[in-house]
Amino acid sequence: MITISGIPEMKSLANEARSQNLAIGFVPTMGYLHDGHMSLVQRARSENDVVVASIFVNPTQFGPNEDLELYPRDMEGDRHKLQTAGVDALFLPESGQLYGPGYQTYVIVETVSLPLCGSSRPGHFKGVATVVLKLFNIVRPTRAYFGQKDFQQLQVIRRMVSDLNVDVSVIGCPTVREADGLAMSSRNSYLDVSERKQAVALNQSLLFAKTMFHSGETSSRIILDAVVDRISREPDARIDYARIVDSHTLSDVDQSDSASLVALAVRIGKTRLIDNMILG
Repeated sequence: MITISGIPEMKSLANEARSQNLAIGFVPTMGYLHDGHMSLVQRARSENDVVVASIFVNPTQFGPNEDLELYPRDMEGDRHKLQTAGVDALFLPESGQLYGPGYQTYVIVETVSLPLCGSSRPGHFKGVATVVLKLFNIVRPTRAYFGQKDFQQLQVIRRMVSDLNVDVSVIGCPTVREADGLAMSSRNSYLDVSERKQAVALNQSLLFAKTMFHSGETSSRIILDAVVDRISREPDARIDYARIVDSHTLSDVDQSDSASLVALAVRIGKTRLIDNMILG
C-alpha cells in the first residue's frame, strides 16, 4: 500500500489507472476505522482492480460546538488495517490543500439534506457534499462505498451525483453491528461502561418497530410511540429525533410501508448516536 498526501500525486495515480481501463474502488473515511469501515473496503476490494481509501477529518461538516478537535484518531492502527485488507493507496490530504486561502465554493443539496440530521446539524451536509465531490474529482473512482448507518448522508451523495452528472456509482453497504446490536461508529469510543449498555436501546427500539410493522401495525405515530418509550427508559438518553420517513425522499410518512425508514438520533450522555432501519 502506498500513501499519498498530495493532490497532484493522487490525480496522477487515478489517471494512470483510468488510462488502463482499471476500475477504481474508493472508500472515503474520517479514520479511527472499525469493522464497519472495513466491510466497505472488503466490498471495494472484491469489485475493483484498484482500491483507494482516504482519511480526512473534514472540518466543514462540524458545527462550532461539535467534536472536531476531539474526534478519535489512530493513524498507525488505520494504516495497518487498510494494508492488511489489501488497499492499494491511502490518500491523506491536508486541510490546507482541500480548503485553501479564501476558499468559498460549497455544494448544497437542497431538500434531502434538510430534515433529520440536517435540521439538528445546520451546514453539516453542505460540508459532506463539498468534500465528497472534491474527493471524487481527485480520486476519479469508478465506484464509491458508503455505509447505510449514515443513511441520510448516502441519500445526499446519491442526489448530488445524479444532479451533477458525476461519473461514479455510489454503493450503499449494510450497517455493521456489535454483538449486542449497537451500530458500529467511531463515536462509540466516547461512551463509558454505563452509557455503552444504554446505547443498545437504539437498535432494540428499531427491532420493536420492525416487529410491530410485520405484525400489521402501519400507523407511524403508534410505532414511534413505542420507539420513544423504549429509548426513554434509559436514564442518560435524550432523543434528538425519532422519525419514520420515506427512504428515498426522507419526508415524514403517516402510514408506514415496506420502504419506510425509521431514523434515530439519540444522545447517550454527551455522545450523539444515529441509527436506522427499513421496516420492510
